[in-house]
Amino acid sequence: MQIYDFAVIGGGSAGYSAVATASQLGLKSVCIEGGEKVGGLCILRGCMPSKTLIESANRFITLRRAGEFGLNAVRIGFDPAKIIERKRHLIRSFAQYRSEQLASGKFRFIRGWAEFTGSHHLNIRLLDGGFEEIEAKTFLLATGSEIHILDIPGLKETGFVSSDIALDSERIPSSVIMLGGGPTALEFAHFYNALGSKVTIVQRSSQVLKAADCDVSEALMEAFERRNIEILCNTQLLRAEKIENGKRIILRHGEKMRSVDAEEIFYALGRRPATRNLQAEFAGIKFGTDGRAIVNDELQTSQPHIFAAGDVNGIDEVVHLAIEQGILAAQNARRLLSGERLAAVDHRLKLFIMFTEPQVGYVGLTEKEAIDLGRAYRSAKFSFNDHGKSMVQGETEGFVKLIADALTNEIIGGAVVGPDGSDLIHEIVVAMYFRSTAATLAKIPHYHPTLSEIWTYPAEELASNAEELAPSGEAGELSANG
Repeated sequence: MQIYDFAVIGGGSAGYSAVATASQLGLKSVCIEGGEKVGGLCILRGCMPSKTLIESANRFITLRRAGEFGLNAVRIGFDPAKIIERKRHLIRSFAQYRSEQLASGKFRFIRGWAEFTGSHHLNIRLLDGGFEEIEAKTFLLATGSEIHILDIPGLKETGFVSSDIALDSERIPSSVIMLGGGPTALEFAHFYNALGSKVTIVQRSSQVLKAADCDVSEALMEAFERRNIEILCNTQLLRAEKIENGKRIILRHGEKMRSVDAEEIFYALGRRPATRNLQAEFAGIKFGTDGRAIVNDELQTSQPHIFAAGDVNGIDEVVHLAIEQGILAAQNARRLLSGERLAAVDHRLKLFIMFTEPQVGYVGLTEKEAIDLGRAYRSAKFSFNDHGKSMVQGETEGFVKLIADALTNEIIGGAVVGPDGSDLIHEIVVAMYFRSTAATLAKIPHYHPTLSEIWTYPAEELASNAEELAPSGEAGELSANG
C-alpha cells in the first residue's frame, strides 16, 4: 500500500492548486480524479464555457446597437452551432492544459473514484476497472459541487434544462423561464435575452442576488427590465406542467396565483457539494444540513488532518477563492505534519463578479454585512449616467459605491454595477489590499476620460466628509496614514 503525505480528492481548481503547492513544499502527494473529463467545474461546466457564450451574446448586442453610433449593420444574425463550436474549441484547449498539468509527474495522478475506508485510508475504483488502496497522513476534499434538483411537483415530468445542458446546447429557445435569481440564472438570462429570447426570471426571495445590497440588486433589475426581461420576486413555486406549445410554471406571486408559459424552463436553484460517493462517514467527517463539509478558519474538517476547499465547503463558491483555499490547505497540511501553527483564511478581500449586462462586482463588506457586524461606516455612490466616458460609450446604467470605516476612513468595501464592472472592481481590491483610505484613492491620478476615474468621485466625497467629521488636527493624520 502506497503511503502519502498529502492526498487530494478532486482535480479541479482547488485540487490542482493544492497538489501542485504540496509537491513544491516537498510533500509526497497524490491527486485522485474520477470524472469522465479532467478540468473541474470552472473549465468544463462553469466559468470558462459560460463566459465564452456570454462573449458571443455581448458582441451581438453591439451589432444590434450599431444605429445608436451612426453605423449600419444590416442583416445581422447568429449561428448557435458556431457559437457552441467556438466554446468547445476553447474548452478543449483549457482542459488539455489542465490534463498536462496534472500529468506533469511532479506528483502522482490517479484516474478513479475515491472512497474512505478509514480516516487515513482510501479505496480507489480505477477507471480502467481495477482497484487500489492508499494511505495518507493528510487529505484534502476538493470534489466540487453538482446541481441540486429540488422536489417541485411536475418538474421532472415536464422537463427542463440546467447549466450543464445549456452550455453545450445548440438550441436557443424562443422563450425561457429562469428558475432562480443567482449568478447562473442571471448570466443565462442575459445570454438568452441578447439572442432574442423572451426571458422571465422567477426568484423566491425578495431580490435577485440576495447576498448583495439592495441598491446593487435594484440597479441590475432595472437594467434587465429595460431590456424587457420580466422579473418576479417573492414567489413560491407550486408546480410545473406541459402545455400544448411548451411548458408552464404555476406559482404564488405575493398574494396572487399566476402562471408563466415558455418554450423552455431553465433550472438554476442552486448546487450541492459532490460528496455522496466518498463514504465520508468511515472517516468521521461531519457535514452540515446543506451537505457542505464543516470547516474551521484553517480549512480543517471535524478530522483535523482532513481539509476541505472550494465548493465542497461552501464558504464562497468562486474559483479564485477555491484556488486560494487549495493553496492554503496544502500549506496547512505541511504545517500540521511539521507541528507548526496553522494559518487562517483571510476573508477581508472577498470578491464577487457577475458577467451580466451591466456587469456586477463587489469586494469586501457589503452595507448589509457592515450593519450585521455592527461596523460603523460611511458610503458614497456615483452614477455612470453622469460620467463622461460612460456617456461616450453609451453605457450609462448603474453606479459605483465605496464603503469606508467611519473612524479611520479605510476602504472596507466597494461595489459596481455598470460597464466593465468585472475589471473596474479590481482597482478597489488593490486599494483594500494596501488598506488605502478614501483620501488616498482620491489622490491617485486617473487619466481622463476613462471608466476607472469614476472611482475618484465617491472617494473624494468620503475624504471630504472625513475631514468635516474629524476632530481638529485629526483629518490630516488620517490622510497621511492612508
